[in-house]
Amino acid sequence: MWNWYVAHVVDTGRSPALWMLLGFLVTYAVTRTITVRIKNRKASGTAEESGPIKDVHIGGVHVHHQVWGILLVLLVGLLTFRFRPDSPWVEVLAALFGVGAALALDEFALWLHLEDVYWSEEGKKSIDAVMIAAVFGLVLLTGTSPIGIETSGQNFSAWAVAVAVLLHILITVVCLLKGKIIMGLAGLPAPIFSYTGAFRLAKPESFWARRFYGEKKLARAAKRHARYEGRRLALRDRLFAG
Repeated sequence: MWNWYVAHVVDTGRSPALWMLLGFLVTYAVTRTITVRIKNRKASGTAEESGPIKDVHIGGVHVHHQVWGILLVLLVGLLTFRFRPDSPWVEVLAALFGVGAALALDEFALWLHLEDVYWSEEGKKSIDAVMIAAVFGLVLLTGTSPIGIETSGQNFSAWAVAVAVLLHILITVVCLLKGKIIMGLAGLPAPIFSYTGAFRLAKPESFWARRFYGEKKLARAAKRHARYEGRRLALRDRLFAG
């Protein structure tokens, strides 16, 4: 198992991405569990300050956990830029970055609204931000190069590489024009995403649909989009918990 980890994760440069993703997912799960317990305790009338799990107040001010997340991300960035550590410290910093990112993005809605909307409908935007961040974390873990074209150790002519890159960028642009922003951006390092988005029906409000779809195909696109959007919102609501 260790040899596999070294060969396929460490030697390929993926270990920081792996530990960042693990830190992100574990911290998000723990954070949501704690906030749900605090919310349920308040709803039941139990004293807020009892037990180890409670809101943090400094000088009478409720300090949201996004503050700790932002500070941790800044600290990790500072240490990384200053010392450029090797393994295993780069993995440690990557995991801490994931922890900070999870704490910050769990209150992403507060960034937008500048008020505590954690348990409101607007607060569900934080779930969207976390889901998007998790997807990009997976892309970083599985991707091979910034544009999805890996040429190291292989004999390709300059023309072949140029054609492959241009084709990849063209398909990514088509994906973006079809309104699939996340799939298009994720598809830069992992082509499977942009290729899938480019060859599927566009979102009904996208430039591609308005420019190239007739009434019948537009209706089909709207029906499919409504089905997938319903599933996405259902998943988001389950993750929202409470």
